[in-house]
Amino acid sequence: MRTGLLFAAAAATALTGQSVAAFQPVPSASVSGAIGSSTKTINPRPAAAFAAPLSSATSSDDAGSDGQLDAGSDGQLDVGALGKYALAAGIQMSLFGGIFKLADIGLASAGMTPSSLPFAAIAFVFYACALKSRAFNPLNNKRPDRSKAVEGKGSDGFRDRVMPSWTPPGFIFPIMWLLIIGPIRAYSSAMVVTATGTFFNPAIMAFIFHLTCGDIWNTINNTEKRYGMSVVGILLGVVPSAAFAASQYYAVEPLAGKLLGGTLLWLCTASALITDTWRLNPNENGKREPLYPAKGEAKTEFAWFGSN
Repeated sequence: MRTGLLFAAAAATALTGQSVAAFQPVPSASVSGAIGSSTKTINPRPAAAFAAPLSSATSSDDAGSDGQLDAGSDGQLDVGALGKYALAAGIQMSLFGGIFKLADIGLASAGMTPSSLPFAAIAFVFYACALKSRAFNPLNNKRPDRSKAVEGKGSDGFRDRVMPSWTPPGFIFPIMWLLIIGPIRAYSSAMVVTATGTFFNPAIMAFIFHLTCGDIWNTINNTEKRYGMSVVGILLGVVPSAAFAASQYYAVEPLAGKLLGGTLLWLCTASALITDTWRLNPNENGKREPLYPAKGEAKTEFAWFGSN
């Protein structure tokens, strides 16, 4: 119990979320999209951005060659992007599930179970999963460059947009993900595997679903820079999936559920930061970007296959 409280207290000290910039707002900036030649322009905050209702936020149905939004577009839903997000999630979940099932079968054929493996070895596997799960996702969901974050330099998803004034300094992010969130995920997952005697079980797959939501969210927020959709993604995807995974862990091993649940303190604060960032970055018409993927806003591609 003391360990759980320490982890939760550490998570509570963080003031922001995953893969976002960590500096004071700037009046304007140019953002180069990570996909193709698309470019977005960050405008100063016009008064219209705060007066416009959410339903009036628009983006281009057909972007020009430079990827900028056309004025007066109807913000048509990008169904293709939604389909690719869903397909990528299915691929990632299937790959993880297949690997875990094969591991169980392989160990069983040797007269062993995951419970017989060293606890540290299991924890290391899930620490790697927590940090590199995107290797199993076909979308381009790269994270910001950690070294640039510490040095105060910009990269995709970091200091490439107007940020709230309360955003903490960049060195906080690698500390949180490498030294707090990652170890919490690894330790709690190892507890579940040891308790169940399997890698492939509902609780672990719930955790993998949470990682999958986070990887797709990184595509939306960092690579595609869909500021409105990133708000929906973290509020309806990343945070609820973390809560569900924590509840599944708790059903198997209460302490594991409490530890994983502690990461919600970080993710909920991240949600506030992402929402405020969306508010501070209206499109060229002075309106907030739509809370869904709109055509012309960005191009969703499978990095594995080079699709367009």
